[in-house]
This record gives sequence, C-alpha cells and structure tokens, in this order.
Amino acid sequence: MTRAVRLAAVGVTAALALSITACSKPSNNDAGGGAPSAASADKHLNIGFFGFAKANSFAQAAWAGVESYANTHNASATFLDSNFDGPTQVNQLQDAVTSKRFDVVIIQANDGTAMVNPIKQAVAAGIVVVVEFTPVGGKYDTAEPQVPGTINIIDPPTVNGVGLAKLGLDACKTVTSAGCTVAYLQGFANYPLDTARTNAAVDALKAGGATVISNFVGGYTPDAGRTAMQNLLQSHPEVNVVIGSSQALEGATPLAKDKKIAFVGNGGSTQAFGFVNDGTWYGVYDVPEKSDGAKAAELGLAKARGQSVPESTVTCEALTTFNCLGTKQTLQGLTADYSD
Repeated sequence: MTRAVRLAAVGVTAALALSITACSKPSNNDAGGGAPSAASADKHLNIGFFGFAKANSFAQAAWAGVESYANTHNASATFLDSNFDGPTQVNQLQDAVTSKRFDVVIIQANDGTAMVNPIKQAVAAGIVVVVEFTPVGGKYDTAEPQVPGTINIIDPPTVNGVGLAKLGLDACKTVTSAGCTVAYLQGFANYPLDTARTNAAVDALKAGGATVISNFVGGYTPDAGRTAMQNLLQSHPEVNVVIGSSQALEGATPLAKDKKIAFVGNGGSTQAFGFVNDGTWYGVYDVPEKSDGAKAAELGLAKARGQSVPESTVTCEALTTFNCLGTKQTLQGLTADYSD
C-alpha cells in the first residue's frame, strides 16, 4: 500500500517451487467467453503490468517478480504507471485492448469496481487477464473470480485485516496482562479496500477482548504515520498496541521511545523486517510481493500457452508457510522482497 500496503519475504525461486493453492476448479481455455488461442511454446509473448504506481515500493516488488519471470520465459513485460489514479488505469487498459498490445495483462487495481468493465473487454478480446493482490469486483472477502475468465492471485483485504488483528492480540500479551488497548491506524479514509480491511481488523480485535481505537488515519507514509501517532498519544496515552501500514509505523515508532507500546506493521519491507528482528516491532503482515508478481506472470503465460491453471489462488496460503503472519520466529532466515 504505499498503497503499499501493504504489504514480502519468500524468494521467487522458492515460491515458484511451491504448489499453487487453488480455491476453485482449474480454468480452461474456453472459460469466460473470448478465449485466447493458445500460443506456441516458442512464441515470444508480451505482458502488460498495470501496477498501482511506479513510485510505490510494493508495486515495484511485484514488478520485479513479473519482469524477472518474463525475461526467463520467452516474454517481455511493460509497466504501465497509473500513479494510483483509477480512471487513468481504466483508460490504459482500454487502450491496450484496442491496440492488442499485450497477450497477458496483470492488474493491480486502484479501483476494483471501475476496472470490471475494461477487464471484461480484455477477456472478450482474448487477452489473458491476471488479477493480482487486490480483488476486482465488489467483494473484498474472497479470492474467487468476480469477472469470469480471469485468473486471480489475491490477498483478500478481510483476510489481511483478520491477520493483523491476530498479530495485534498476540502483541498485547507481550506488553500487558490486563485489558489491552489497540489503536488501528487506517490507511486511506473512505477507500473501499481499506474500509473492508479496517472493519475486519476492528471486529476481530474486539472479539478477542481488546479495546479498539480506529478513528486515526495513518496513511502509507512516515510523515502521515508520525502525525497520526502524535494525535493518538495526546488523546490516548494508555494505548498498548499500534497497528498500521509499515510505512506509517516507520514514522510513528520513534515517538514511542521509552513507552511500553508494541507495533504491528502491514507490509514486509526491509525496514519492517529490521524492526521485527531487533524487537522494536512485534510483527508484520508479510505478503511476499515479488514472489506474487512472479507467480502472476507464471500463471498468465501458462494460460496463454494453452495450459490449465487455477482460477483462484490465496497468496498467503500458496506462497508462505506462515499465512503472512510475520514474527521474529516465522521470519527467521528470510529476506524482504523490497525496501520502502
């Protein structure tokens, strides 16, 4: 999430060796209407990566995986930069469909609802579409395809929220034996994906017995996180645990010096790994985003070449052995996929 989330530790080689966890039956080439004609194994293919933004470290991690896999599998990849703008991304995909520039497109949707129609157009035109990381459609609690004919490798936002809550409740045990007050710093205010994640996290924290503060927006930059933390400490000095994007917590953490506060970050950057490994943070929700990008490219190229692939893959089940719940113990020996 700069959107960065959100949200990266397993190396590409190791991740590709793992079997895919599919939530539905494998797709086949006649699914979804406008099925692509299978390309021969020796045909050079073109991938369009419609990432959140080139300036975003999380998107860059996915791009590194896409580009690396393409370069070693007789394909070329291009990053189309929408700079977090939903309408721009819609126009970029529509232009790509018209020009027939790409055999495969990989979509990190800035607006999962707005992208539905252009993705339908791409599928109807015989382009292989891989929806990566964020769902496309109105549901944020599933990795199942919401547009027929697409391949989906997803970290459902509600699963992310519940995972953050679990880490937060575990962090509570390290700082207090009495009631625990947890502050959940939202990412973007009134952003559907963030709203779904926030609601899931808050509900799970409350169900676990925590008192929850969730009216502060931490965003996805250290500056935004620092401001949110200043306001939080002024109004709730009793806070025990703070959860937020890893970028926001990088700005918030120095303000907690000499205070008994545990932190849980959303995003497995190099910086986040460092904070967990030295004990400054309790944990991070670690999506292996470079590996996820490589897997998206693998699935898309395989389908374009006539192979059967899963329609649905849950990232944290398929590409980690710890459901993305990164702690000092589970991250031991791993290296982050990207740096903020």
